[in-house]
Amino acid sequence: MSTSTSPGQAAAGPELARVEQALLARWPESRLEPSLARITALVDLLGSPHRAFPVVQVTGTNGKTTTARMIDELLRGFGLRVGRFTSPHLESIRERIVIDGEPISAERFVEVHDDVAPYVQMVDAGGDVPMSFFEVMVALAYAAFAETPVDVAVVEVGMGGTWDATNVVDAKVAVVTPVALDHAEYLGPDVATIATEKAGIIKPESIAVLAHQPAGALEALVRRAIEVEATVAREGTEFGVLERRVAVGGQQVRLQGLGGEYDEVYLPLFGAHQAQNAAVALAAVEAFLGAGAASGPVAQDVVQEGFAAVRSPGRLERVRSSPTVLVDAAHNPAGMTATVEAVRESFDFTRLVGVVGCVRGKDVSGILEALEPLCAELVVTQNSSTRALPADELGALAVDVFGADRVSVSPRLPEALTEAIELAEAGPDDALGGSGVLVTGSVITAGEARTLLAGRRT
Repeated sequence: MSTSTSPGQAAAGPELARVEQALLARWPESRLEPSLARITALVDLLGSPHRAFPVVQVTGTNGKTTTARMIDELLRGFGLRVGRFTSPHLESIRERIVIDGEPISAERFVEVHDDVAPYVQMVDAGGDVPMSFFEVMVALAYAAFAETPVDVAVVEVGMGGTWDATNVVDAKVAVVTPVALDHAEYLGPDVATIATEKAGIIKPESIAVLAHQPAGALEALVRRAIEVEATVAREGTEFGVLERRVAVGGQQVRLQGLGGEYDEVYLPLFGAHQAQNAAVALAAVEAFLGAGAASGPVAQDVVQEGFAAVRSPGRLERVRSSPTVLVDAAHNPAGMTATVEAVRESFDFTRLVGVVGCVRGKDVSGILEALEPLCAELVVTQNSSTRALPADELGALAVDVFGADRVSVSPRLPEALTEAIELAEAGPDDALGGSGVLVTGSVITAGEARTLLAGRRT
């Protein structure tokens, strides 16, 4: 079978690297100057591409990317051309901009960037603060979606809501997945304050689809909806998970949607949190399509086929067998708690070795405390991010939680993975379960592990 590339593909490599270098030279996603002024100026110069399509916008603390993927899959099942913007990426920057279920091509990514770049320079020249990496990425996505054109865009918020660069759009459907403590230095010290910031995506006359929330968060979200006269659909009231059971490779669920019940829905993802994401995604799609109690459910077969096709890389994803290696992007205590519960429910490990790499600014002790009951041993490492928590510092925190006899430090991720796999292979051979490896702690760690293990999967 031929593995040759076309001249266009070959040329795109250096050009894509050039564009990535230019983007990464800008303010990183971790450095923020809260304002919509710069992105507003840019989209105005571009002719308002963000007004060319209706939007389903997704915010929350955990589950945003997976929920966006589910919404995308379902909408395409109903014959719509969908653009999807998510962040961060696992392996390729092109993953952030998806059209018709496929990442934007390298050639098209370069073209859109080079078309937009002169206008970015104009905005940079006109202000005291240059545009950030994330702001430019948002503009590239909106420009690409407008030029395709798409019938609908599914847009994941980067951080927060009100002043997030994605929020220059007025979403027809505003989705809020569960709110928890994360990015407290930017969003606030408690869930009520954080939810108030995230509630900014709920716009006048929109439909707010709210996952189950802590009390303070729900109050803030509903208050915003009332202020702007948005319609509210709440998990546990208007929609939700009616039943779920573990199935091979995922779970079987019965969902209550806005328009009725949906039976025998197979979801190839693990954990109660993924069933919740599915219920939220279904309600968002029903809301977008105008379905409700009066109209009844949308096509059951389309919903079943859409959910069965959902994939969410880096979310309890099995990337190797013998021993089983799972990668998961959990990066805060709430996310790690959901991951631990899902592993216990869906896998029969008798012994699990953890590989953890985190970034600064997270509640690392909380992450480790959630993980501790699950893992017999822990290999502490660090990813390639400039914000990576040094392995020695992470190791000291891990020793406080796990004890010195259960923790080893391996600063380079390739060696950490090898060590963890060897530890798992040295464990007891139990036909009912056996040993496995869980790589987690950061989206970056999960993505880099996927890349490293791609060449040695069995």
